[in-house]
Amino acid sequence: MKKTVLTFGFISGAVAAATMLATVPFADKIGFDKGEILGYTTIVLSALLVFFGVRSYRENVGGGRLSFGRGVAVGILITLISSVCYVATWEVVYYKLMPDFAEKYAAHMVERAKASGASQQKLDETERRAKEFKQMYDNPVINVAMTFAEVFPIGLVVTLLSAGILRKKARDPSNLPR
Repeated sequence: MKKTVLTFGFISGAVAAATMLATVPFADKIGFDKGEILGYTTIVLSALLVFFGVRSYRENVGGGRLSFGRGVAVGILITLISSVCYVATWEVVYYKLMPDFAEKYAAHMVERAKASGASQQKLDETERRAKEFKQMYDNPVINVAMTFAEVFPIGLVVTLLSAGILRKKARDPSNLPR
């Protein structure tokens, strides 16, 4: 299991990291709304490697058999490795390449509220929340936790789906055709 988990976990993490690094230079050009769609699309694509990792485990280690529990275990471990790679990449990007991200995102939150025609009370509330977001996001521990919470649930869903789809019980020899 270790080889399968490490192989697919690091491949998935590399895909997530590479796509993030490839899109960072275009962050200002594509904007936050499109960037969010693009970001989650790449997270889902990298999470698809969980499916292939669970399938590889079933075929190469499990002899064609896989219980739901074992599929979840393999998938969660792959997801954890991939998520750690994603978070580590984001921390480098945030602190070295985009140190003004929180400020720009907070300003975007306020601009989006203004564009929607929000009342002054709503604008004041949005500005307060934007300021709180920036303060929280500048704390590395909270930054890591928020980034992990962004990517891990997607891997968890793919893990559960993969384990359910790929589970295969051993054949009962008494039921085989003669």
